[in-house]
Amino acid sequence: NVITSSLNSLMDGSKGFIMSVTSGLTTAILAVVFAIYLLGQKEYLIRGTKKLVFAFLPKKHANKVIEIASLTNKTFAGFVTGQCLEAIILSAIFFLVLFIGGFPYALLISVITFVLAFVPMLGATFSAIIGALLIFPISPIRAVVFIVLSFIIQQLENNLIYPKVVGKSVGLAGIWTLVSIIVFGSLFGVMGMIIGLPIASIAYALLGETVN
Repeated sequence: NVITSSLNSLMDGSKGFIMSVTSGLTTAILAVVFAIYLLGQKEYLIRGTKKLVFAFLPKKHANKVIEIASLTNKTFAGFVTGQCLEAIILSAIFFLVLFIGGFPYALLISVITFVLAFVPMLGATFSAIIGALLIFPISPIRAVVFIVLSFIIQQLENNLIYPKVVGKSVGLAGIWTLVSIIVFGSLFGVMGMIIGLPIASIAYALLGETVN
């Protein structure tokens, strides 16, 4: 009975895991295919959307909608560019520090840092935890030193690199960059941290235009 119960639990858990992974992969593939279709027909879609807006809205409001859409496109493009640049800078810093210090898995940890850098502010923390877990079985002392170095690099990123590089790319001052990440992160979690900065930049630009 114990063996049968254990096997049933194992089968149910494995089935749920396999279905979850399959569903995630299917969603990811469909998202990529859909994105390719959007890019391939973007001129047609933009032209049709503009015609729809001008057909059902007064000219003044339609022009405002198009202006906001253009600002949104420009802001998100700048955000993606700045985020990629920040990820490259951060991973390069980690690689140089680990390589010069003779730490194991320097390249692997720097690649992990690059991927997790797309999670604003907290990406360096996650990469530090993963890096410490990789280094610990080889040298516990080096793992502790790595955590200290990661903390120093994280402070450098949070207070200098991210606000300057990403904030500048979306036209937002450093203080408002930090505020937007904190507010949207507390409200919507990790996804809020990722999209909060460009949304705050758009709101800041529209508010500034109205005030001026």
